[in-house]
Amino acid sequence: MYKLKLTYLALFATIALSACGEKNKPAADTESKADTTAKADAVATKTILFFGDSLTAGYGLDDPADAFPGVISKKIDSLKLRYKVVNAGVSGETSAGGNGRIDWTLKQKVDIFILELGANDGLRGISPTETTKNLQSIVDKVKAKYPDAKLVMLGMQVPPNMGADYVNKFKAVFPTIATKNKMALVPFLLQGVGGHPDLNQADGIHPTEKGAKIVAENVWSVLKGELDNSKTSN
Repeated sequence: MYKLKLTYLALFATIALSACGEKNKPAADTESKADTTAKADAVATKTILFFGDSLTAGYGLDDPADAFPGVISKKIDSLKLRYKVVNAGVSGETSAGGNGRIDWTLKQKVDIFILELGANDGLRGISPTETTKNLQSIVDKVKAKYPDAKLVMLGMQVPPNMGADYVNKFKAVFPTIATKNKMALVPFLLQGVGGHPDLNQADGIHPTEKGAKIVAENVWSVLKGELDNSKTSN
């Protein structure tokens, strides 16, 4: 009987120790999951989407990565900021065309949306009222899909040969939309580049690689204020 009691006691102790071990496992698992989550957060990135036409796409450049979004992407990487740049530029795009493809583009998560459209509208003499309608529709769709996304408008201008009335109405489209939607605004994307033959390709419209760097600085001067400056871990 005494031996039988010892056997039961030993069995009970084994079960108790086993139970204690099982109780400790969830804590270890939780700790492991917490470490994994922390590591994931440390390398998490946000997305900056450039939505535009040939100026964004890098038309005429040997390497499209030399277009202003690519220059900005390299700057962000050099600063080790937790952002990735997506170039959604399509050469020849009008505001109407952009409005037609924005839903598909927004299938990817967007944290900062940069709108660069309207130049082709101006060159074609499209009514500023129509351009305004299309750009506002694009902004509305972005806000509906990603209400927390930050918005940046890149302003454009047309040559004076389009007529003073048209020139002024077209120029006003961009600050008007930016103000209405509380968007950060780059007043004129091609400031310091437009009208300078040495900074533009033979067509006099699209920046060279050197010109694109100046355009990138125009955008960066505004965009940097929209970033949270969180850095990636090494």
